[in-house]
Amino acid sequence: MTPLRLLRVLLDALYRLGGVLAAASLFGLFAIIVAQMIARWSGVSLRGSTDYAGYLMAASAFLAFATALDRGYHIRVTMLHAALGKRMGRWAEVWAFGIGSLIACYVAWYACRAVWWSKKLGDLSQGLDATPLWIPQLAMAAGAILLAICFLDHWLRVLVVGRHGVGDVSEDVIRSE
Repeated sequence: MTPLRLLRVLLDALYRLGGVLAAASLFGLFAIIVAQMIARWSGVSLRGSTDYAGYLMAASAFLAFATALDRGYHIRVTMLHAALGKRMGRWAEVWAFGIGSLIACYVAWYACRAVWWSKKLGDLSQGLDATPLWIPQLAMAAGAILLAICFLDHWLRVLVVGRHGVGDVSEDVIRSE
C-alpha cells in the first residue's frame, strides 16, 4: 500500500471514528433522558443530569462535523458551482475550502485553548454536578480538530488533484459494508 493510500485510509477511519463517537454521545443523551423520566416518575432527583445532557449534545454535534463534511452531508451550493463552469468552479472550491480551513483551524485553536485554560484555572460547571469543565470541553476540541483536519484534507485534494472528494465513498468502506 502506498503512503498516500495509507494516509487516505487512516483519514477516512478517523472521520468514521468521529461519527461513531458522535453516535455514542447521542445514545448517552438518550440514556440520560430515559433516566430522567424514570427518576421523575419515581420521585428521585438526578443531580446534574441536564448538564450532562448538554455536554453530550455538544459532543455529538462537534464529533459529527468531520464525518458529515467528508460524506457530503453539509449543504453545498451546487447550482452556483455548475453555473461557474469547470475552471472557475475549481477556483471557487479552492477558495471555499481555504476559507473553511482557516475558520476550522481558528475554532480548533481556541477550543483547545479553552480546554487548557479551564484545566489551568480549575473551572467547574455552574450546575449541581460541579464537573471540571475541561472534561466536556475535550469532546468539543476533538471535534473541532477533526473538522479542521477534514477541511485541510479536502482543500489540499482540490489543490493537488483537482477534486475535493466530498461525498466519495472509499473502496475500503464499500468492501466493509
